[in-house]
Amino acid sequence: MSILYNISIQLYVVAIYIASLFNAKAKFWVKGRKDIFQKLAEAIKGEHNIVWFHCASLGEFEQGKPIIEGYKQKYPTHKILLTFFSPSGFEIRKNYKGTDWVFYLPADTQSNAKKFINIVKPIKVVFIKYEFWFNYMAELKKQNIPFYSVSAIFRDGQAFFKYKWWAKQLKNVTHFFVQDKNSAELLKSIGFNNTTISGDSRFDSVLANTQKQVRIPLIETFSKSKPTIICGSTWPKDEIILVKYIKDHPENNYIIAPHELHHISDLQKQTDALLYSKVNETNILMTNVLIIDSIGILSNIYQYANIAYIGGGFGAGIHNILEAVVFGLPVIFGPNYQKFNEAKELIQLGGAKSICNYTELNLAIDSFTDFDKKIATDYIKNSSGATDKVLETI
Repeated sequence: MSILYNISIQLYVVAIYIASLFNAKAKFWVKGRKDIFQKLAEAIKGEHNIVWFHCASLGEFEQGKPIIEGYKQKYPTHKILLTFFSPSGFEIRKNYKGTDWVFYLPADTQSNAKKFINIVKPIKVVFIKYEFWFNYMAELKKQNIPFYSVSAIFRDGQAFFKYKWWAKQLKNVTHFFVQDKNSAELLKSIGFNNTTISGDSRFDSVLANTQKQVRIPLIETFSKSKPTIICGSTWPKDEIILVKYIKDHPENNYIIAPHELHHISDLQKQTDALLYSKVNETNILMTNVLIIDSIGILSNIYQYANIAYIGGGFGAGIHNILEAVVFGLPVIFGPNYQKFNEAKELIQLGGAKSICNYTELNLAIDSFTDFDKKIATDYIKNSSGATDKVLETI
C-alpha cells in the first residue's frame, strides 16, 4: 500500500507540472517550490528551537493562527516556520509577521521529507485539520520529533476507518486535538486514545479579529445608506441566485466578494456594480452593489453588514461562516454544509439557514429581518478556548 501511496504522490506532482502550463494556480505551486531546499537552508542558517506549523491553505491558517501567536507569546525565543501546501494560502500569507519564515511544503516523497526535516530540525511539529502527509509523519516519528494534529476532524467514511494501512499511519501522531466527541470516538474505535477534545481554534481566531478591527471608511459610508447584505466567497453557482435576488430587491445594499476574481467583469455587468478598487467618496453612493476586487479584507467587511450569505454550498462545501457570525450576523449558505459542525449547530440555534433555490433565499433573508445578534455572538464565545487547550500540551 505504501508503494501505491508514493506512486500517487509522484503522479500528482506530474499532473501539477502539466497543469502549470495553462493553469495559474498550478504555476504558482510549481514556481514556489523551485530550489526550495536551498532557499530553506539559507533562510534558517543553523537556527535552533524551530517549531514547524503546517497548513493546507488559508482556511487552515485561520485555525492555526491563534495557536501560532499564542505559542510565540509563551516561547518568544523559539523560531516559527510556517508552511503551506496551496498557493491560495501561501501567496496571501507569505509576508505574515507572526512567524520567522513562510515556505511552501515540498511534495510528500520519502526523500523530500527526510531532506526537509534534516534542514529544519524542528523540536515539535503541528499540522492543522486535514493535513496528514504520511512520509513526513514517518520521518518525524523516526527522528523522535513530537507531531501534533490540531483542530482535526474525522468522519466515519474516511479511509482511516476502512483500511488498516491508513489507520497504521496515525501511529506517527503524538497527540490528536480534535474538534468534537465523534472524532475522538472514531479514533478510539481503531485504538487511539491519545486525544483531547479541544474544539475548533477558528473560534479563537475570529474573536481575535474583532479585538483588532480595521475600519474601512468607504464601506462604512456605503453600508449606512441601506440595510446591507454581504455575499462572501461566492462561486458562480451562488451568484446565479444572488444576481436575481439583487435585481428583484433594490431596497438593500449588496457587497459581493467572489472567491475567485477572474469572472468579475461578467458579475459587474449583471448587477450594475462598482468595483471596490474604483470607488471614492464621490461615487460610493451611486450604486447599491459593490464588488470586492481586493484580497484579504473580507473578514473586516462583515462588521458593516446585517446579513451574510457565504458561498461554496453549491459546490464542494461552504467557506468560513464564523468570520461573519462573530459580528452577530445571521448566515445563509447553499445545501452542501454537512461537513461543517458550526453550520449544523447554528441552524439548530436559529442563526443560520441553508437554501437550495431562489425562493428559499427570499424566505431566509425575510426570516432574519429582526435577528437577535446574541444568538451568533454567544455561540462564538461559548465555543472558544481551543487555543489554550492545545498550548497546555504542546
